[in-house]
Amino acid sequence: MASTPESLVKKKIKAILAKHGAYYAMPIGSMYGNAGVPDFLCCVPGGHFLAIEAKAGRGTTTALQDKHLADIRRAGGTAMVVNEQGLELLDATLRRLTTKEKDDGHDADAA
Repeated sequence: MASTPESLVKKKIKAILAKHGAYYAMPIGSMYGNAGVPDFLCCVPGGHFLAIEAKAGRGTTTALQDKHLADIRRAGGTAMVVNEQGLELLDATLRRLTTKEKDDGHDADAA
């Protein structure tokens, strides 16, 4: 089965997340789930929430996807749309989030 352009973007996103030690889940859209939920729901080392909507080329988000991304931002998480040109920005964002956590001196394992 041939890979779609979006599946290739997702593969690269997974590699970047793994490089930074981020946990991620990819919700499956179904009639029982929430439509419009981002493709990746992630926890970055240090506990920061990151949501990623993957797109290929000039693909655009739907109004429902935009609502979910805005809701995540409003709740204090980071939400981004990533296509082929946005992979470097994703890498830089993860670097910033993980570095910020180290600079804050926050110990995520402390109870």
